[in-house]
Amino acid sequence: MATHAQKYCDELYRRVVERNANEPEFHQTVKEVLGSLVDVIEKHPEYIELGIVERIVEPERQFMFRVPWMDDAGNVQVNRGFRVQFNSAIGPYKGGLRFHPSVNLSIIKFLGFEQTFKNSLTSLPMGGGKGGSDFNPRGKSDAEVMRFCQSFMTELYRYIGPDTDVPAGDLGVGGREIGYLFGQYKRIKGSFENGVLTGKGLSFGGSLARPEATGFGISYFCQEMLKSKGTSFEGKTVALSGFGNVTWGTAIKVTELGGKVVTLSGPDGYIYDPDGVNGEKIDYLLEMRASCRDKVQDYADKYGVAFFPGEKPWGVKVDVVIPCATQNDIHTEDAKKIVANGVKFVCEGANMPCTNEAVDYFLANGVYVGPSKAANAGGVSVSGLEMSQNSMRIAWSFEEVDAKLKDIMLNIYRNASMAAEEYGHKDNLVIGANIAGFIKVAEAMKAQGLV
Repeated sequence: MATHAQKYCDELYRRVVERNANEPEFHQTVKEVLGSLVDVIEKHPEYIELGIVERIVEPERQFMFRVPWMDDAGNVQVNRGFRVQFNSAIGPYKGGLRFHPSVNLSIIKFLGFEQTFKNSLTSLPMGGGKGGSDFNPRGKSDAEVMRFCQSFMTELYRYIGPDTDVPAGDLGVGGREIGYLFGQYKRIKGSFENGVLTGKGLSFGGSLARPEATGFGISYFCQEMLKSKGTSFEGKTVALSGFGNVTWGTAIKVTELGGKVVTLSGPDGYIYDPDGVNGEKIDYLLEMRASCRDKVQDYADKYGVAFFPGEKPWGVKVDVVIPCATQNDIHTEDAKKIVANGVKFVCEGANMPCTNEAVDYFLANGVYVGPSKAANAGGVSVSGLEMSQNSMRIAWSFEEVDAKLKDIMLNIYRNASMAAEEYGHKDNLVIGANIAGFIKVAEAMKAQGLV
């Protein structure tokens, strides 16, 4: 028989779907989080009485705006810009900007909602937000990207600031885009507020280790998962998807920790390299990304390894699976292949790369799952450290930043693991991460009153 808390969560989810029509990604993440919080809400009925849960699934504010710009041929182009400021209970809104044709309000809201709990887990004072545009930087000249970024920031600047909302990079937004965005912000504001954006170049306030941070953080988190079961990356084969920034950083650190990365993937298929993606092969990922060809086959052609067009790497027999490409990369059918191959560890590198059904299948079959909101928090953690360096007008060494990142990831693992055990879900890091992230935000909201 359903408890009062379960009925409340079911009804709240129904209303979220009704009020946010045609937003499947947002529905998916809300359903996953609410499903984890039933026991917490049962123990803390004040979270219902004070409207904490109802408020936490509703963004504090959201903006959608027109972004007109001119291409190199003199033609006017128009894109949509988005910024969703989801929750500021524990700090200024913090979350990346994504430039990709797939961007819509649903994806930005899903990412902003996830970011709220991810940032909470880092223990740093950062709220949750996300933004972006359906602009595609691939194949565009530097001048076109600059004009787009300047137009985008001309609208966005009024909603952000070092103590208000601090965007960063994400898919399609790297150092080039952040530089153009910051330049336009500085031009409009007339002041050097370098804490307004993170992921900046080292010459104007960026942090060492930021490009590597997400992949390094994933590797540190996954290493803790392995250690908890009496093992390590040493001698393990690892399947990665994607070949972008997250995959690159993960490949570096997994290899350092003794693992062997044997797969990469792209929109065109996947490669299998039995000798391992290491050394200069990892460096080649940067060339592949910079080429804008978006083809993982280039790796297969260069290094003479097998390429499987139109397929994903989830049928390859490995010890550890780390999906690093994009949301909903692993469906139930993929999960069945992974389980059939005897995989016992799946660590989510991308944001929500497994469907809810795939995660349920993993958990039901004894797979230890590291959820993305915990495992890939390394990027935003170092963004938070970049904010600290900007505030103090100092710059830490690569080793200092990396050591702080490792400590943060270890604490995230411990907090998620302890929360899961406290609420009767031992070894379920998905529920544990949701609970640990939620409670900190909920307690701050409770203390600040009905706002």
